[in-house]
Amino acid sequence: MAYKIKVWCFLLFLLKLVSNLQNCAHAAPQVPCFFIFGDSLADSGNNNHLVTTAKANYRPYGIDFLNGTTGRFTNGRTTVDIIGELLGFDQFIPPFATARGRDILVGVNYASGAAGIRDESGRELGDRISLNEQLQNHAATFNRSIQLLGTKQAATNYLNKCLYYVSLGTNDYINNYFVPGNYETSRLYTPDQYAKVLIDQYSQQIKRLYLFGARKIALPGLIPLGSIPYASSTLCLKNLSCVANINNAVLPFNAGLFSLVHQLNQELNDTRFIYLNISGMSSSDPSVPGSRVANVGCCPVLGSACILDSTPCVNRTEYVFWDAIHPTESSNQFTARRSYSAFLPSDAYPYDISHLVNMRI
Repeated sequence: MAYKIKVWCFLLFLLKLVSNLQNCAHAAPQVPCFFIFGDSLADSGNNNHLVTTAKANYRPYGIDFLNGTTGRFTNGRTTVDIIGELLGFDQFIPPFATARGRDILVGVNYASGAAGIRDESGRELGDRISLNEQLQNHAATFNRSIQLLGTKQAATNYLNKCLYYVSLGTNDYINNYFVPGNYETSRLYTPDQYAKVLIDQYSQQIKRLYLFGARKIALPGLIPLGSIPYASSTLCLKNLSCVANINNAVLPFNAGLFSLVHQLNQELNDTRFIYLNISGMSSSDPSVPGSRVANVGCCPVLGSACILDSTPCVNRTEYVFWDAIHPTESSNQFTARRSYSAFLPSDAYPYDISHLVNMRI
């Protein structure tokens, strides 16, 4: 009897050991690498050493982030940080400014605060890395990948399996089109014309990624920009018709991006593009219980950014916006989860990120 008890105890010990080992093991990410192009909504530190006012490398930014203040324009994780976690990465994708050696093989974050599709967007804020410059940086990454993997074909085959997330356009409106004192675009183009100009340029830029091996590309639309606190407080000075005009101006851009995704999927049949309906998610999020504070940001602001060392709100999960432009981590979680796994059919077209990354190209 004592022998049987010992055997059972040993078996229980083995089961416990196996269980612990399984808990410690990390499943491989769903894609080998994740490349991010964007603006301050995704910037994770690329602007820290630039001569610009578009910086977030000071408190209270990062107050809820594991690594503290890093240059992220929010209190915690960004949308792309959370998407990276959902993809299975156990570390955040490094910013281009600090990515070194074999780090680039898990991906690179090229996003830069104030960046736009157009090179001039955001220039009044100082230095920024426009999408064209981000693409140049990716060309350098591609060449480094060839060195690391041995041949151009090996690098291309590797990158074919990765996810590319390209999210720009916000600054082409709030730091270009709707700042007539610094830019002439609103005098040159109607909103419909301007959206077409942006989409035409965006199309050419996205196609450059294809030349560097990109085959799985996610393209998020814009939120209703008139609804951000900065629009009502600064761009419109609480003029409701102005707020409505800004929201309406974004509609043709989103419609054009949706059409572009459809067009590119037909044009480049060995590549998969998806459109993420961020505007729809922000206006109809069924996972948000009750009302949330959406007319002001959580931290005290000067212009659009948090005041240095200011004290933010305590109930941060109840706020949509962290400062006058950027969402809280809580909002970013909703966007990331619905981008990865659509809650409504309208969230993503033709499918969400979870389906995109599992497709064979």
